[in-house]
Amino acid sequence: MTTPNPHPNHNPNTDRTTNPHPNTGHTTSTSTSHSPHPGTGTGHTTGPTTGAATGTRTVSAPRPDKPVALVTGASGGLGTALATELDRIGCRVALHYHHNHHDALQTSEHLTNDNLIVQADITDHDSVTNLHHHITQELGEIDILINNAAIRKDALLIHQPPETWTQIIQTNLIGTYHMTHTVLPSMLKRRWGRIINIVSPSALIATPGQTAYATSKAAIIGLTRTLATETGRRGVTINALSPGFMETRMTATATQKFRHNLTTNLPIPRLTTPQETAPAIHIFLDNDYITGQTLNIDGGITLT
Repeated sequence: MTTPNPHPNHNPNTDRTTNPHPNTGHTTSTSTSHSPHPGTGTGHTTGPTTGAATGTRTVSAPRPDKPVALVTGASGGLGTALATELDRIGCRVALHYHHNHHDALQTSEHLTNDNLIVQADITDHDSVTNLHHHITQELGEIDILINNAAIRKDALLIHQPPETWTQIIQTNLIGTYHMTHTVLPSMLKRRWGRIINIVSPSALIATPGQTAYATSKAAIIGLTRTLATETGRRGVTINALSPGFMETRMTATATQKFRHNLTTNLPIPRLTTPQETAPAIHIFLDNDYITGQTLNIDGGITLT
């Protein structure tokens, strides 16, 4: 697809994109009508409620009509599917990437709502701060954060250089901390927010060669559970989504033997897809009473 560049003097790393409708050359404009809340099918919003058990009033604000969502690692397969799903339900999406601007731009071109492509090194807190500032200037305060960006470099611990082990922890765990630490204050102030952390069955299943990756994902589950206890009273829920083996560019070129070994012991003996996984975020977006949970979409691998 040829990439339109209506602003040739703009930095392509931070181009704000108002996307064309599919199969037309016309661009969309920001609608002034109310959009339905993600997953509800209506424009209904809910206000503060009274806790049944304690009689205390919770401090959850109404849900935003047109949420701003940030997906980190949006240039990858699952990141693209998550961004597409958020766009489908009416969100304005900020698409984060680190190195792969081309794929982030391709994702942007398939979205129908206003969106923004942003570059940042999530291991650097200052870079994340700049990213946050740019998004709020262009789209508004972030209502939904999906911490999806991650790397995996497998090797037995005894053979893995310290710098590689540290890089995995810095990207997956510290990057999640940087993003959450930067976005959370505004959510707490506005008394509504959703943070969804993408984890992995590797956090629960011992796999040789994945000490760093498994450690990072297990730590994020701990972060999810603990942070949920700190934010729930202000209307911000923190949850995790754990996808199983997915059809990706890597598995697309894998041998039949490799694919068989991946799936043979699964209760549902096949790979999933990013498109099958992404809609699971609705349970966290739509429900004000779910927090601190990890949803496994893994074909039952964590049962074996």
